[in-house]
Amino acid sequence: MTGLHERHLAVSPEWLALYYRHPLELTHGEGRHVWDADGNRYLDFFGGILTTMTAHALPEVTKAVAEQAGRIIHSSTLYLNRPMVEMAERIATLSGIPDARVFFTTSGTEANDTALLLATAYRRSNQILAMRNSYHGRSFSTVSITGNQAWSPTSLSPLQTLYVHGGVRSRGPYAELSDERFLQACVADLEDLLGHTRRPAALIAEPVQGVGGFTSPPDGLFAAFREVLDRHGVLWISDEVQTGWGRTGDHFWGWQAHAEHGPPDILTFAKGIGNGMSVGGVVARAEVMNCLDANSISTFGGSPITMAASLANLSYLLEHDLQGNARRVGGLLIERLRGVTAASPAVREVRGRGLMIGIELVKPGTDEADPEAAAAVLEAARAGGLLLGKGGGHNTSVLRIAPPLTLTVAEAEEGAAILADALHAAG
Repeated sequence: MTGLHERHLAVSPEWLALYYRHPLELTHGEGRHVWDADGNRYLDFFGGILTTMTAHALPEVTKAVAEQAGRIIHSSTLYLNRPMVEMAERIATLSGIPDARVFFTTSGTEANDTALLLATAYRRSNQILAMRNSYHGRSFSTVSITGNQAWSPTSLSPLQTLYVHGGVRSRGPYAELSDERFLQACVADLEDLLGHTRRPAALIAEPVQGVGGFTSPPDGLFAAFREVLDRHGVLWISDEVQTGWGRTGDHFWGWQAHAEHGPPDILTFAKGIGNGMSVGGVVARAEVMNCLDANSISTFGGSPITMAASLANLSYLLEHDLQGNARRVGGLLIERLRGVTAASPAVREVRGRGLMIGIELVKPGTDEADPEAAAAVLEAARAGGLLLGKGGGHNTSVLRIAPPLTLTVAEAEEGAAILADALHAAG
């Protein structure tokens, strides 16, 4: 155990997770690579939990941060803030939500917390619909709508949460149905649920479940849900903390795979837009955003320095078509991973969109999750110079792959080869 690890354990909560038997101290990064305190170099396929979205030490972002730090770092929302207004204007346009208003926070948890506040205040209801296997944050309100037991430490809640089918395509009572029948069954479940409860405030859903193991329904599910929700006066909150900004390749936002009936009422974002700076936020149409009848501010949300970073990061992403790169390189990576795992009895499924890929591991010959195998592959991949993530609704048995969106074809090939060796070594 390193001295820093011992010091960490002495002052940190026991529930604060660390990866690896011998945890890493990352000291610097460049592009898609990071280095640890011992000088070892790694290809980064997790990006600080999908947060280093474009690249480590991206010159455009570091320059924007340094220049803004030389002017003013902090002011709060009590003063006009040009970078915040400029960023809000861009996000309002990109969101697709008409007459949009934007409120900035410091994390995805806080963004989802704010979305719940808006929805419950607007609809005068504390009932929330959420998806099974979901994850929405670590605050008191967001853990209470998280449908993943491993990440929900308490059943106490200010909300009454009802869980809906549909977030996981390949497990559960509808797994054997065709896509069309799957959609019909999930919609029927939602209709039945709404017939037995008072009017909920909102349905909150990740278009692709992140912590849940990069699972998703067939395209069109949330459009079909939207028809039902609109009839019952229930808002739709799209949690885009992990799916936003083009990561899925096919779309800029995850909700756009379900776009038949237009954008959500509320959209939340965070993670990648700051490329490592603490940025989150909520977008909603003015009627919903302005429903609060009390004063509010944000001390750190939308700070000048995080907005400068986000503006530079967003500009780089759009100017270099990183959504297109996620689609092209991500598609290649998924096919390579399916190829190298095809002969492995421990791999149940390789799934994903763009540069958001999950590999689900099971005990060979069964559908039983194998978190020990996932942990072993994580260790073996690290030994080979590759950093991965973990997740999944069945005891973290899914390897999560989400590299920076500038990933090259050569790096995708390299990562797939290391992962193939890691699966072999761990098996």
